[in-house]
Amino acid sequence: MRMPIRTRLTLVFAGLTFALVVIAGVVLLLAFRAQLLATVEEGLIDRAGRIGAAADPAAAVEQVGRADETFAQLLDRDGAVIASSLGMGEQPLPTPSGVRAGTPGFADARVSTTEEPVSARLYGVRLGETILVIGQDTEDQRDAVARLGSLIAIGAPLVVAAFAFLGWVLAGGALRPVERLRAEAAATSTLEPSRRLAVPDTGDELQRLAVTLNAMLDRLHEALERERRFVDEASHELRTPLGVLRGEVELALKQPRSHAELEGALRSVQQEADRLTRLTQDLLVLARTDRGRLAVHRSETDVGELLARVVSGFSARAEAAGIRITTDADGVRARIDADRIRQALENLLDNALRHVPPGGEIRIQASRGGDGVRLAVRDTGPGFSGTLLPRAFERFARDDGNRDGEGTGLGLAIVRAIAEAHGGRATAENPSEGGAAVTIDLPA
Repeated sequence: MRMPIRTRLTLVFAGLTFALVVIAGVVLLLAFRAQLLATVEEGLIDRAGRIGAAADPAAAVEQVGRADETFAQLLDRDGAVIASSLGMGEQPLPTPSGVRAGTPGFADARVSTTEEPVSARLYGVRLGETILVIGQDTEDQRDAVARLGSLIAIGAPLVVAAFAFLGWVLAGGALRPVERLRAEAAATSTLEPSRRLAVPDTGDELQRLAVTLNAMLDRLHEALERERRFVDEASHELRTPLGVLRGEVELALKQPRSHAELEGALRSVQQEADRLTRLTQDLLVLARTDRGRLAVHRSETDVGELLARVVSGFSARAEAAGIRITTDADGVRARIDADRIRQALENLLDNALRHVPPGGEIRIQASRGGDGVRLAVRDTGPGFSGTLLPRAFERFARDDGNRDGEGTGLGLAIVRAIAEAHGGRATAENPSEGGAAVTIDLPA
């Protein structure tokens, strides 16, 4: 189980504080120890300088007492003791390296005195033909460093605990507005679709989060409304042919009917069944589009042959309506999903045939321009009304004028879905010469 953000932030804050306290404690201890050692070394150098300046260095060495925790010896070149301070005895002090060669130096050693062995800092220097070794007991300095270390060891957990509590309080305060946003978002439901989160006027990430969440709620509300509208209109479209089917069947079963009457009823049932089949196929295409699953299978296609097959399927209907259909492909070839493009063109032809008056004309053109292919269906009908044109590709779009009452209103929506699945686009317009025109632009 993952820990809450507040707990994680507190632990991170406490961990960083602990690391900083440890680093600061180590640095403080090392600096304090170095300062004490420097003070001792300065005192030893000063005392050695005074002994070296004395008229009788041996007598000056003997005057060095234990009162200030210092001691000294004067040695000859062979290391034998010439003179010692009080309490040192005859055992020679260790000589720091390099002193015999004439280079003063320091060393740490365990020194035996007449009282007890002590840890000391030694300083050695040449005085003519003799060697002066002077030292100071550093037990007090070591004790001071140990006491400081103990204080740090005791105080560090207290400091970490205090900062952890501070981090807990700060994290809680920082996350409290986020929790309020979460509670408001949780309270938002479909029963209050217009409810939005309060946007704090802070100018920071919290304000941007609230704005982003409100934008997301707007998109969700819009998608929900679109889905509801889609379901309502789809239900209405499905109810009409189903009602006709049921009526025809009930009428055929209600009373004895002639063979011709039964045949007419069956033809009506067939027509409504075909209409239901087309409608369900159209709804399936749009549903796949919504889920981003409208797959296209491209292959090299002779667009001219494709147009000819599309027109042949409508030739009888066009001839009966007195409408002429012409094609112009100009030898165009393209890598497209021929079945999907054929479906789009059939929808456009179906729309055109329903709205072009007798004696009119429908032109289907295919041309290559730039890096793509353009398919255009133009007719000599009344064109799109001013209210329909801006929303011609919306689902269940209906014309308020001369295009009202026929079709499902899904044809152009499917045309756009197929065009976009190919990576292209579809546009509708009323050309200046009259009629309506729908263009599909596809990438090569």
